[in-house]
Amino acid sequence: MQMRRRFKQTTTLTERLAEEAMRLREEARALAPGRRREMLLRKARQDETAMQIDAWLHSPGLRPPT
Repeated sequence: MQMRRRFKQTTTLTERLAEEAMRLREEARALAPGRRREMLLRKARQDETAMQIDAWLHSPGLRPPT
């Protein structure tokens, strides 16, 4: 059986998502309009949505279903 590699994250998920979204937007800004640019912008929006979901899940107002 193969051992699973473990990796301890040094930054939070939110920080990593924010950095990736910023990097993707910068990369898209340098490209001409087209499919590649749209895919980069789409991925950046997905990262920003993931940040919002993560913030919602960790908010103190979130309660378990009854």
